[in-house]
Amino acid sequence: MGIDISHKHDRKVRRKAPKSQDIYLRLLVKLYRFLARRTKRKFHRIILKRLFMSRIHRPPLSLSRLSRFMSHKTQSEKIAVVVGTITNDTRLLKMRKLTICALRVTEQARARILKAGGEIITFDQLAIRAPRGKNTVIFQGKRKAREACKHFGPAPGVPGSHTKPYVRSKGRKFEKARGRRHSRGYKR
Repeated sequence: MGIDISHKHDRKVRRKAPKSQDIYLRLLVKLYRFLARRTKRKFHRIILKRLFMSRIHRPPLSLSRLSRFMSHKTQSEKIAVVVGTITNDTRLLKMRKLTICALRVTEQARARILKAGGEIITFDQLAIRAPRGKNTVIFQGKRKAREACKHFGPAPGVPGSHTKPYVRSKGRKFEKARGRRHSRGYKR
């Protein structure tokens, strides 16, 4: 008699292809799947995995953050690679010359990069320019920077909690009673 194996938990939850039906994204996946297989480079495997990701896992990266990351003298000549969106940051006063490869660049960010003498390339151009991923640096935006993430954690009001409550408004009548003011029972 054989052993009856439970197949209840067999499904592995990870993406093997993007959910999007965008033909241009699917062509990039085709290209980087080939490169990952043939070059056996970790660089291509990372790019391919990130092309599959949902938008939550491909957060935007601001120009100021990117500029700061690329400011080190060893990285100034390298290509900055972002599988996501590059956004403008008006707080950044002086823009440095950068070569950037990204899925999308906002209109204002694109204008600033080109005005500074920089260059924006696509992922298929990157595959031609750096087929083995040499002289490239991969960056990612902060995944926890979403507004929704501020509401995650221990319940609001619990001692030591910095979690943002879900309230309609921030005013006198909203979550400002017992435990919040001396006039309303006690102040913690």
